[in-house]
Amino acid sequence: MDYYGPMRIAPRFTLLALLLAALGAKAQTPGVPAAAATSSPQSSALDGALFYQLLLGELNANGEESGAAFSLILDAARKTVDPRLYQRAVEIALKARSGDSALQAARAWRQALPNSREANRYTLQILIGMNRLAETVEPLKREIANAEAKDRALAVTAIPRYFARASDKKAAAQAAEQALAEYLSTAAVGVAAWTTIGRLRMEAGDGSAALDAARKGQALDAKAEGPALLALALMTARQPAAEALVKKYLDGKPQPEFRLDYARTLIDGRRYAEAATQLDLVTTERPELAEAWLMRGALALDDNQYGLAETCFKRYVALIPPRPAGTAPRAADHGLAQAYLSLAQIAEKRKDMAQAEAWLARIESPDELLNAQVRRAGILARQGRVDEARQLIRSQPEKSVAEARLKLNAEVQLLREAKLYQAAYDLISDSLNRFPGDADLSYDMAMMAEKIGKFDDMERLLRSVIARKPDYQHAYNALGYSLAERNQRLPEARQLIKKALELAPDDPFITDSLGWVEFKSGNLPEALRILQGAYKSRPDAEIAAHLGEVMWAMGRREQALTVWREGLTLSPDNDTLRDTLKRLRVKL
Repeated sequence: MDYYGPMRIAPRFTLLALLLAALGAKAQTPGVPAAAATSSPQSSALDGALFYQLLLGELNANGEESGAAFSLILDAARKTVDPRLYQRAVEIALKARSGDSALQAARAWRQALPNSREANRYTLQILIGMNRLAETVEPLKREIANAEAKDRALAVTAIPRYFARASDKKAAAQAAEQALAEYLSTAAVGVAAWTTIGRLRMEAGDGSAALDAARKGQALDAKAEGPALLALALMTARQPAAEALVKKYLDGKPQPEFRLDYARTLIDGRRYAEAATQLDLVTTERPELAEAWLMRGALALDDNQYGLAETCFKRYVALIPPRPAGTAPRAADHGLAQAYLSLAQIAEKRKDMAQAEAWLARIESPDELLNAQVRRAGILARQGRVDEARQLIRSQPEKSVAEARLKLNAEVQLLREAKLYQAAYDLISDSLNRFPGDADLSYDMAMMAEKIGKFDDMERLLRSVIARKPDYQHAYNALGYSLAERNQRLPEARQLIKKALELAPDDPFITDSLGWVEFKSGNLPEALRILQGAYKSRPDAEIAAHLGEVMWAMGRREQALTVWREGLTLSPDNDTLRDTLKRLRVKL
């Protein structure tokens, strides 16, 4: 058992420090504060016998005779009522991994000095380290009661940190709830109490009970941030009902940082449009909040809104000053590098290769230099210089397996964009010997197999991915979509895609696949409904191609033409959309 846990242990006392402490010690009456002592001269508590006792105790401690050292120092602490000696006794016991002795010293300390918060905290943390959680109720009560009224809510909020390393999270939650019982209905501390109980319940895996605590905390004060932050954490922990509490808090005037956290949660849930709305509010309320511009730019770029993305990234760059020459790297350098890479990508899309190179030249972060070279390779490939691009990627040094994979992914992407599918297939096939069992690599190889018509290989690879990673939704979706696209085994295709949707229920591209299966199965109204929902969630050229074809088949020709025009605006070079228009002999 690690009795230390998060406990703050003072630096080891030297013999000189101990003796000086004893020299300054005054004989005290237990429970009477030092400030209450008279101003008349006091005799030092350090007589010859006590001096020898401390000396012997330290010599035993240095000689690894921890049991004797502990007894001598604890006895001296009792004689002098000196908190520094009690702390030293606790330290000796902890170093010897003797939880019982440490607890004995801490309790003796608290008994001698009942108002000592330090003694109570040591008692509490030792009990937690020994996993005697039921006994922590009283120390918790004292910790809260001993806090000044203005700091009591803060003391309650700190309780989860004490239990961070407790092995029995359920018992920790129960102990905290018992200790906080008298505060649960009070306006001043009740919100913090319910939030603390909710966090401990969440850590114990009881999301429903944690949500109940968040509701009760918010009922005491709808403007309090604590219950809303708990609800936000519960959203991440798959408690969708918690979002109602988040939205109720947002109806007030929340801190922009809270909206930023909510936007992150929405992005994690693939709810990009809603995340963008929250980020727009943040950038309006707090335009100096740089991270919001970076996140908003990333969403806009992913949505092919290049003008908006460029504006956001430039605002971010303007808010982050360049790192002075010769200074150490900063955390902000990573964000700047991402902004420069994204601005270079936008310039590429506009065929402005000189501007793209100018943005890449501004990247100084050593950790991002490989990404910059990969982007430069992309520029070369778009100029038709694919061999040079591949050589540039291969010439980059590899400092880790992750960088080796990044180089491989970049080279495969170059070949895919150049429609050199056989070369990409061969490259991945060779690389599987270096990265055996890599599910992502097997998936990429399956996609290349489909491009060159090796459908049996594609299915074999995808099924191997599913066998290794049953939660890999892309493999289910890819196999189901491929079967639907070839009008084969449509019931199985539907089943595969529905499994993918179970794993990623808000993914518009998987929803698009389901709509395509319904279209191939002849269920046109259902296909229309599903694809309209997918396109509304994520306007995308490929989804536009499928939605337009369903409309075309249903005789809604003008609507189909409108959707296809929108798709071409989003991505003029999209293969699926171009192939659809060519196959249906439609000219726009």
